[in-house]
Amino acid sequence: MGKSRKKLGEYLLRWEVISQQQLDEALKVASGSRKRIGQVLVELGYASEDDVARALASQFNLEYIDLDAANAVTKENLELMPRDLMQKYLVLPLDKSGGRLKVLLHDPLNLDLLDTLRFRMNCEIDYALGARNKIKEYIDRFVRDTQSSIDDVREASIDSATFTIEGGETGEQNFELDSDEGTGGVKDEEAADSPIIRLVHRIIGEAVNSRASDIHVEPMSDRVRLRYRIDGVCHERDNIPKRTQAPIITRLKIMAGMKIDERRIPQDGRIKLRIGGKQIDFRVSACPSYHGESMVLRILRPDSVKIGLAAIGFEPDTLENFDRAIRRPNGIFLVTGPTGSGKTTTLYSALDVLNRPDRKIITAEDPVEYNFAGINQCQVRDEIGLTFPNILRAMLRQAPNIILVGEIRDKDVADVAIQAALTGHLVFSTLHTNDAPSAITRLIDMGVKPFLVASSIQAVMAQRLIRTLCKDCKEPDDDPNPFYLKLIGINPSEIGDKTIYRAVGCPACANTGYRGRKAIFEWMTMNTQLRELAFARASSSQLRSAAVNSGMRTLASDGRIKVLNGVTSAEEIARVAQIEGMVNMDEEQAGDAA
Repeated sequence: MGKSRKKLGEYLLRWEVISQQQLDEALKVASGSRKRIGQVLVELGYASEDDVARALASQFNLEYIDLDAANAVTKENLELMPRDLMQKYLVLPLDKSGGRLKVLLHDPLNLDLLDTLRFRMNCEIDYALGARNKIKEYIDRFVRDTQSSIDDVREASIDSATFTIEGGETGEQNFELDSDEGTGGVKDEEAADSPIIRLVHRIIGEAVNSRASDIHVEPMSDRVRLRYRIDGVCHERDNIPKRTQAPIITRLKIMAGMKIDERRIPQDGRIKLRIGGKQIDFRVSACPSYHGESMVLRILRPDSVKIGLAAIGFEPDTLENFDRAIRRPNGIFLVTGPTGSGKTTTLYSALDVLNRPDRKIITAEDPVEYNFAGINQCQVRDEIGLTFPNILRAMLRQAPNIILVGEIRDKDVADVAIQAALTGHLVFSTLHTNDAPSAITRLIDMGVKPFLVASSIQAVMAQRLIRTLCKDCKEPDDDPNPFYLKLIGINPSEIGDKTIYRAVGCPACANTGYRGRKAIFEWMTMNTQLRELAFARASSSQLRSAAVNSGMRTLASDGRIKVLNGVTSAEEIARVAQIEGMVNMDEEQAGDAA
């Protein structure tokens, strides 16, 4: 029989790092919280992460490496592994020989990580142990792509005027600018090697790899602030030197096909890049501000609208209603919500389901965000008279089955869309309102006649995007905050065998506790009562009351289901669903902070 392995606590006791009393207390906490003993000892302050890592190395008979030592990891060895792997899993490459890669990690029991590394690196993995905090600190200091690029810029002492006319492409593998966008092609090797060009491309590449939806380049009085919007929340990435503002903005304008000498008015552009073998589109906006032009790049991933309706976040009954509505022969189906709530993704996913050879689908969009094979997509161009109403009128002469109007912005667009619905077409569109019933009053306020609104609209769906809990680190919340539960309508006594989870934070989710997003919905099907109220110009509150009495599930109620199913937290639903109680809560917290 093999010799049994000593426990971690025994090593720490023998080294006199902890006392027996401290170990007993930690064991009791660990058994109640389902945490590892090493993690509990660190949280209680009885041992450092360095002590625990040394003990783990002894326990598993592994080499321990102290990153404080000189040349523990060389710059040459950092090139042995993609940086996204290092940052995501907190690992560092140490050496490679004989087809085996040696890495430094902090958790010897994470077998899934070892399998992932074997798959990604296509070789066998040997490993040593180090302290988690030291590995993270080392990665933050030496591995961050953007910071290294910024350091290159600082060292080069760049004069911003040097780069105002540069174009071209870096020629880096897996990062290609399509020839039909921007300047395209390599003009000269010196331009391709410019620190500014490398910086811009690495910012874009890092944002894509970080699952960001937007890149914000915002000039300040003494710096340029760089932020990424990840899962709907802006995260400050870095502060770039002020002297690089002009060349960075110019480089982005060149890539987006904008006028580089026009700084007085807003401009829109588009960048098409191939990153990591995937085609990524960027919708670019430049807007003059007090300290210079602010640039925002919206990252458009074609795969995001082809994930399937079920994966968006529909509950089974809502998905059934949605599927029935989009298959109707005529009428208007509206999706409402603020900017960034996923309306376009939902409608494109519906078109992807309906896109069949026996149906003709035409869209009018401003701008066209995603290209679909088999769908006729028309870009609005107001400067030449190609407006929404003109496109819609032309569409009706094209004998379509389904029409998508990017957004109903005014009475002219609304009138033509309603006319199309009444003449036998199925019309999809979006509207900026806070909830589903408000769409009715919004159209009437635009000047559309109430009887037309009542007769043409078949269903309205409001939606919001909520962050989903990270599957790697979410934990059961044994004592959930009753305030948030009350806000979203969960009575602690009705939880029963359900488990409420809380956000924790780990490397996989950048310590936010959330990774990815799903939608919550408010579905309103028009019935006789609602049509009569619309015809009578009823208020939004009257329409909402009637819709709820008819079985409409509100945004908060849909979020409640997702909390009970362990998809997200009660705090996240209360934050996103615009519950009135959250305003008072925020004011109380602000008062406490003061």
